Amino acid sequence: MGCMVSQLAAKFAFFPPSPPTYQLKTRDDGKLTVVSMASPAAPIPHADDASLDVLLVDTKHGNKIVAFYLRNPYARLTLLYSHGNAADLGQLYDLFVQLKVNLRVNLMGYDYSGYGASTGKPSESSTYADIEAIYECLETEYGVSQEDVILYGQSVGSGPTLHLAAKLPRLRGVVLHSGILSGLRVLCHVKFTFCFDIYKNINKIKKVKCPVLVIHGTEDDVVNWLHGNGLWKMARESYDPLWIKGGGHCNLELYPDYIRHLCKFIQEMESMTTEKRLKKIRHSANLHSKSNACSTCRCCRMNKCRLKCPECSNCSCINCSCSLKCSKCCWRPSCMKFKCSQLPKFPSCLGSTCCTKCSRPSCCCLKCSLPSCYPKCATKSWCINCFCWQCCVGKHNGTNGKQNG
Repeated sequence: MGCMVSQLAAKFAFFPPSPPTYQLKTRDDGKLTVVSMASPAAPIPHADDASLDVLLVDTKHGNKIVAFYLRNPYARLTLLYSHGNAADLGQLYDLFVQLKVNLRVNLMGYDYSGYGASTGKPSESSTYADIEAIYECLETEYGVSQEDVILYGQSVGSGPTLHLAAKLPRLRGVVLHSGILSGLRVLCHVKFTFCFDIYKNINKIKKVKCPVLVIHGTEDDVVNWLHGNGLWKMARESYDPLWIKGGGHCNLELYPDYIRHLCKFIQEMESMTTEKRLKKIRHSANLHSKSNACSTCRCCRMNKCRLKCPECSNCSCINCSCSLKCSKCCWRPSCMKFKCSQLPKFPSCLGSTCCTKCSRPSCCCLKCSLPSCYPKCATKSWCINCFCWQCCVGKHNGTNGKQNG
């Protein structure tokens, strides 16, 4: 059943232009060129354009896909562009030239299997194989490393873009243009991820370790703006998003803010050195590991044992590994009902003033029979009746902010 639904979803997802807008021709020197189907006598690029390479790239699925590589002599970064649905390279060539010039980048664009002059049939898995083959071509043929690559995914192209981005930890950046959370979420607005769903970007965006720029039109009637907003919120390192007011699904390039915001993003990615990038990745990894370590504490997950003393910043979770560092911060008895196995380590200054039976003030809460467990100095540090730090700092409802044993 799941396989049938997946095939049905794939049929709704891919609409390659039919017939294609271009075809390939071999020149006298053996190189490939592109000819417009509307005017077969005229090539799409200028005949003397030496900055364009037309490539046929083999994928692991056995397909041959067409790719355009546009050079910019002043470029420091390379944009790998995954286009949207119902388009092919013949329609996108003029846009590629504009992006190459205005953003000052090299640009690699490609047609998915079954699109344009690429062989095979379009499917989710084939688009993943397509972008992997194109990225490998960038590495082997043009010597481009992932630190100098920005992945750009438009609409359906956000699927293969995030698939590859989740695998490359040292990417320079990612751009999601009218991106989708998943295929079924576009069709049905479902809130759950099903096994037969396609392009589960909602899961993959969390694995991307580089800055992510989200661009979306507020009046997009094909992929609702909420998809872009969701991707932006879930990204680990979100860049300032661009919400184009009144923008639709296929016209965002016409707005001046589009190219202006992209230029700003590219310039900031250029100024980000590899050393700074790796430092940010390590810092993010350390924070993530600390967060995971604390999440193993049952009480922490229930948010019952985090102390928040208004007079100090040394308080921490007493049930994980940290002892109390502030003498005014006390153990919360409410944590006892969750049966924490680790008792807090109280400041050594309490020492002999604590209960002589068990050496901790909490015995007062257990109605210790020894009068010695009610020391005078305890009122300066602990509330004998309720053991809350508010009594210690004069913020409890007791007499003069303190209570006596």
